[in-house]
Amino acid sequence: MDNITITRLSRIHPKLRDDVTKAIQKANSLGLDFRITQGLRTIDEQNALYAQGRTKSGPIVTNAKGGESFHNYGLAIDFCLLHKDGNISFSITEDANQNKKKDWDEIVQVFLDLGWEHGDRGYFDNPHVQKVFGLTPKQCLDKINNKQVDSSGYILI
Repeated sequence: MDNITITRLSRIHPKLRDDVTKAIQKANSLGLDFRITQGLRTIDEQNALYAQGRTKSGPIVTNAKGGESFHNYGLAIDFCLLHKDGNISFSITEDANQNKKKDWDEIVQVFLDLGWEHGDRGYFDNPHVQKVFGLTPKQCLDKINNKQVDSSGYILI
C-alpha cells in the first residue's frame, strides 16, 4: 500500500477502511496492487467536478452534483492499478500478473466478494466501487442535514 492510498484510506468512512485494507491484501495475494485515486470528496469539490465540461473547460467527468455522489459521504473509492515500480495504470485489459485474467476485473471481483458494487452501472465508471449499506445519496445527505453523524462528521450507519 503506497502513501497516497494510506492517506486517502484514512479519509473514507470508518466502516469501509477494513474492507479496503482486506481488498489490498487480497489483491497483493494475486500479485496485484492498486491505488485509491479518489475517496472522500467534499460537496464543493463535487460541484467543481460537475461544472467541468459544462460551465468550466475540460471534459465531463461526472454526472453527479454535490450531494449526489457516494464519494461525498466516504462510501466510494476510485482506483487505478499500481505497479511494483510505482507506475500507475487505468488499463482495463492489462494482465501484469500474467494469469490470463484482466487485472482490473480481478480487483473489481475482490471488492464484489466483500459486498461492494462496481461503478459500471450502465455508463462508464470503471474505476469506481462503492459500499452504500442500502442508502441513497439523498438519504446520506438527509443524515448530514439532520446531524446524524459521528464526532468526525461521518454519517451514522
